[in-house]
Amino acid sequence: MTFDELKEKALSLPLKPGVYIMQDSRNTVIYVGKAKALKNRVSQYFQDSAAHTEKTRAMVSQIDHFDVIIADSEFEALVLECSLIKRHQPRYNILLKDDKGYPYIRLSREPYPRFSLASKPAEDGARYFGPYASRHNTQAIIDALQAALRLPTCRRKFPRDIGKERPCLNFHMGKCDGYCRSADLEERHTQAISQAVSLLEGRFADVQKNLTADMERAAEELRFEQAAEIRDRLKAIELLNQRQKVVAGSLADTDVTGFCRGTAKSCFVVLHYISGDLTAKDYSLMETPMEEDEESVFSSLVRAYYVDRPRLPRQILLPCELPDRVPLTRMLSEQGNHKVDLVTPQRGAKMDLVRLANQNAREEVERATTREEHQNRLLELLGRMLALEGPPRRMESYDISNQGASDIVASMVVYADGKPLKKDYRRFKLKDMAGPDDYASMEQVLKRRFRRFLDGDEKFSGRPDLLLIDGGLEHVRVARRVLDTMGLEIPAYGMVKDDRHRTRALVHPDGREIGIQAVPAVFSLIGQIQEETHRFAIEYHRQLQTGHVKTSVLDRIPGVGEKRRSQLLRRFGTIKAIRAATPDQLRQAVDSRTAQAVYQYFHPQPAEGKEEPLCASSQGKPVAGS
Repeated sequence: MTFDELKEKALSLPLKPGVYIMQDSRNTVIYVGKAKALKNRVSQYFQDSAAHTEKTRAMVSQIDHFDVIIADSEFEALVLECSLIKRHQPRYNILLKDDKGYPYIRLSREPYPRFSLASKPAEDGARYFGPYASRHNTQAIIDALQAALRLPTCRRKFPRDIGKERPCLNFHMGKCDGYCRSADLEERHTQAISQAVSLLEGRFADVQKNLTADMERAAEELRFEQAAEIRDRLKAIELLNQRQKVVAGSLADTDVTGFCRGTAKSCFVVLHYISGDLTAKDYSLMETPMEEDEESVFSSLVRAYYVDRPRLPRQILLPCELPDRVPLTRMLSEQGNHKVDLVTPQRGAKMDLVRLANQNAREEVERATTREEHQNRLLELLGRMLALEGPPRRMESYDISNQGASDIVASMVVYADGKPLKKDYRRFKLKDMAGPDDYASMEQVLKRRFRRFLDGDEKFSGRPDLLLIDGGLEHVRVARRVLDTMGLEIPAYGMVKDDRHRTRALVHPDGREIGIQAVPAVFSLIGQIQEETHRFAIEYHRQLQTGHVKTSVLDRIPGVGEKRRSQLLRRFGTIKAIRAATPDQLRQAVDSRTAQAVYQYFHPQPAEGKEEPLCASSQGKPVAGS
């Protein structure tokens, strides 16, 4: 649909509540929204674009058509919108990455039960306690219980492993009662688990009373060693009560939300309060949302964060009034099976908490922006130092590693925006080398890499803004020669090392050296890239030497890498069968050029009248390791 047709359709919509679904030309859902009055809301997208944010204009430019679903009420529209966003995950909706929910403590159902952390309760017969405010605090509670009650933390299974091995170090350090020693200790383990359950349920006084009675009884019966053990356990539990606040209550009473909208990034913060104590903080950094007004943004954030959470707080404090507060309150209350109040405080202590949440959000945005801006300035500085047209967003570094004529390998390491992009790392096994020759090795590697680039191979599709060659002037001249031969205008510099094997300068193919030691940030970045490239090459070389990387005679054939080797072996089964195959048979497993290379390798002296080569030589075809 044209823009005018979209506008006309929007103006024809009814003034009823509902959901609108924006789609692009490929029928992909790119945005889902709700409205009290569909006509008013949807038509706004196709009015004067000057009032829109840049992100909104980008979204509108991609709309090919849209659908609407009319609802009976704003509440039904809200529920439907949440369902559609969850289903389609539209790129222009606010999608928070944090979906952990509130964690629980799980007590397994087995002869010797154990505590563990769980994301949500399951119908597995186990017992669950919680929810708690954060995974970190929940794990701390489990650790504190195990330490106080000297419960096992090892991987042994009881009663299966009782008596099979000597007790571990925890027993000798007094951190475990050593239930692996004897089956007679099962009753003690049951008692300890019962005490832990009482603590999690908040019955600290009962546990303290029972332990005190046991200690006094043991002392009266002259069992002083046992009385001392009970005394130590009682002290540990008292300390647990003070520090871990297990009995402070497990329900999340209040969440305080905050938001900061930055130029490029924004942050949503949730502070979790349990029984009046701040116990955890969640935050999500995101691209700045496209919604113009803060109320719409915050409504979307609250829905994205709380919908489908297993447990909801009793009260959520907000920094602003929500336009859909009433239906959202109803939806969250029905989801949580209890009343959830959405409160926008105007003054007093609650308002101070909201200011604290907003401050936390602002600091996270500033910290993230500072890192990003620092990286951008660093790359801009490097670009100016090397007289590049712009900052080198994608840098590729190469190194050769060899020991003798065999197992000569090379590494290709990629840095994107100043950070390692490990999914684009590649490694090469050099072929047809008479002996160690760094210059010839570098030439082969670069030819193979950029031939794959020119052939459109998606594994080598990234075009670098800068090449960094581990070596001196001659190495980078080899790189320049390869690039010129292939018609590629890509800046290349050699990394010149000092006596400590650290990169002290970058050298241009014309011999000019650019010192980097006077600029610590650039010196650190280039040094990091050089070390990472060397490490990656050495790691591959060692794998080959120790046999961790499988090789075969097929690896000696130009154009045959791991993928084509697997295709040939899967088709023919053995090297003998591949050797006996005709070119037509080989073409059924691999492409024509590779088939010709394989056939010529096994038949180096073709008979007179042999058919014309299936394709040009694949000498330059690269092979990337896994």
